[in-house]
Amino acid sequence: MTAASSSAVARRVARGDAVRGGARMGFVARGVLYLLVGALAVRIGLTGTGEQADRGGALAGVSETPFGAVLLWALGLGLAGMALWRLTEAVFGAAGPKGDGAAKRAMSGARCVFYGVTSYLVFSFAAGSGDSGAGSSDQQSQDITGRLLGLPGGQWWVGAVAVGFGVAGLVLAGRAVMRKYRKHLTWGQMSRKARRFMDVTGMVGGVGRACVFAAVGWFGAKAAVEFDPSEAKGMDDAIRSFAETPAGPWLLVAVAVGLVLFGAFSFGQAKWRKV
Repeated sequence: MTAASSSAVARRVARGDAVRGGARMGFVARGVLYLLVGALAVRIGLTGTGEQADRGGALAGVSETPFGAVLLWALGLGLAGMALWRLTEAVFGAAGPKGDGAAKRAMSGARCVFYGVTSYLVFSFAAGSGDSGAGSSDQQSQDITGRLLGLPGGQWWVGAVAVGFGVAGLVLAGRAVMRKYRKHLTWGQMSRKARRFMDVTGMVGGVGRACVFAAVGWFGAKAAVEFDPSEAKGMDDAIRSFAETPAGPWLLVAVAVGLVLFGAFSFGQAKWRKV
């Protein structure tokens, strides 16, 4: 088999039903995690409970349900499917206009790494290594920040990561408000009810998710400026920090509802996303 024919076969596999099915499973898995994290955050805002509103808290909640172990493995497989789909986009280009662009390929590569790592952590938790999959995101953020601060030019490294989170938050909010997600959906084939569902969950959920990214970036910047890793916050403490604003717990609840809606939006993407 020649190199050209091998490449053609690989491209067909990348565009095949198996990879597309894995991508849709990945959207469902992401939706479940955001739905659970959002629900935990709503409970924290309303009751002040000490539960963990991040991936670890979500996985711990799943593990306590009937068939929890099976569900955990299913989540891990879904996220692995998402990672595989993003890998094919990085190698062969994404669907839609300008999908072959270098920037889009690089972004797909970064997403492949993110979902691959997340899948590994979920599998580790499902296999019994609780510290790997369900550790506190706050402690993990502080540990990573501390290591970066210990490097030459550490404050700049931490500052760069913090700016990255902040910019990501702004971009996610802007894309949600401008409804950029529509171009990735089979919009013309969707019913009016389905379009309304995706607009409500996409805009509100996207802004809620963006607020969490921005908060993580803000506290990362504080850690860099003050050279203090304890100032860094993961998803859990970043969500809780909204209760310390003048709006109080109600802002936390609003952001939490946004996360729940983003989970619902992910379910919609599993059905209507172009892959």
